[in-house]
Amino acid sequence: MKNILLLPLLILAGCAQPPAEPVTPDHNQAPEGYAALFNGIDLEGWYGHGTEDPRVLWAMTPEALEIHKDSTRANIRKHWSVDNGELVNDGEGLYLTTNEDYADFELLLEYKTVPGADSGIYLRGVPQVQIWDTTEEGGKWDLGADKGSGGLWNNSPGAPGKDPLVAMDRPFGEWNTFRIIMREDRVSVWLNGTSVVDNAVMENYFDRSIPIFERGPIQLQTHGGEIRWRNIFIKDLSGS
Repeated sequence: MKNILLLPLLILAGCAQPPAEPVTPDHNQAPEGYAALFNGIDLEGWYGHGTEDPRVLWAMTPEALEIHKDSTRANIRKHWSVDNGELVNDGEGLYLTTNEDYADFELLLEYKTVPGADSGIYLRGVPQVQIWDTTEEGGKWDLGADKGSGGLWNNSPGAPGKDPLVAMDRPFGEWNTFRIIMREDRVSVWLNGTSVVDNAVMENYFDRSIPIFERGPIQLQTHGGEIRWRNIFIKDLSGS
């Protein structure tokens, strides 16, 4: 597959703690054909959920589901905020979860993290496209962090896609860009313009005896340290 970089990265360099970037008109403005999952202003469109089988949500009545979503928003307001047009998590709390479920899609986003952080992106409510601290000092090399971010880390050992094809993480303080395409049960991932997962089957973490769910939410998983997100866009590829 072609290596393409769809979102420009603004590189911060020259100081240990880079100054905040000003919000530009291009931040969080969806390209043509995409919808913005983050509006750059607040947490509208999201609720909180953890690493939990999404079928527990789908078993609820619509009324009960809305009550449940509302009950989680106090937690996400405690641990998630918006700063200068960026979504910020403090490394704790529930994972930010889209109100909507998605089938086949293309997902674009940027993230920037800190030493010791461990994060990921859940697709259809299933973990995950992995985000690591890839350094030897703070990274979880015993779990594969030395191989780089972008792999389908919860696939079985040795399964295609579990480890990224190449390490493409940028240094701390710089933005990283993901492009993720999911069709049926297969996922392709580009990190900073380079293919790191090529059309690999994503296993169903909650029940490996069945394929991954046909639909589900996008979740931003965070723990262990601050992570920032911006320019989160999705394109529906399912035709529905």
